[in-house]
Amino acid sequence: MSLPPRARQLGVVGCHACGLVCEDKLDETGHADCPRCGAALHRRRPDSLARAGAFLLAGMIFYIPANMLPVMYTSLLGSGSDNTILRGVVEFWKAGSYGIALVIFTASVAVPCTKFLVLGLLLATCRRRSRWARRERARLYRLVEFVGYWSMLDVLVVAIVAALVKFQALSDIEPRLGILFFGMVVILTMLSALSFDPRLIWDGDDTNR
Repeated sequence: MSLPPRARQLGVVGCHACGLVCEDKLDETGHADCPRCGAALHRRRPDSLARAGAFLLAGMIFYIPANMLPVMYTSLLGSGSDNTILRGVVEFWKAGSYGIALVIFTASVAVPCTKFLVLGLLLATCRRRSRWARRERARLYRLVEFVGYWSMLDVLVVAIVAALVKFQALSDIEPRLGILFFGMVVILTMLSALSFDPRLIWDGDDTNR
């Protein structure tokens, strides 16, 4: 089955900012601007793999203190303790708050680890210019991009729980340093996904570029 023609074969290039399809004059001048919004035109996002890889590596580094440091302090009847992410999941589960425990585990452990694995896979295969499972990798990228909109769910849960507990006279809850690192993990992984150019997935075949 023949592949559809590439934009370069048709002599056009898409603007990253507004999406306008423009005449490709990059070979002639080396630089061109979008006639509609004025943004610089590129066939691929400049240094996409390097930027995405740097953000991903930084996010993985920040994920270590995010799990090691306490994310919240809880006090009940004068007895207080600092809780890490996993300890907080266990405490909510023991208290019978299964829904909150599952939400925190999913948003704090399952989703970040999945994003690390998927983004790492995309970066590694694109760097090797692999033609393996292109459609599946494109779907994985769209999944990571969609999940990114819900990545702050764990931080939101901590804020809501803190607000609810504040209404009780004999209990208290406060955020701790770990939640800051986790917020940085969320931001860095989102930046990694945004920096990655998914069109690189289809660039493995040099003859069709």
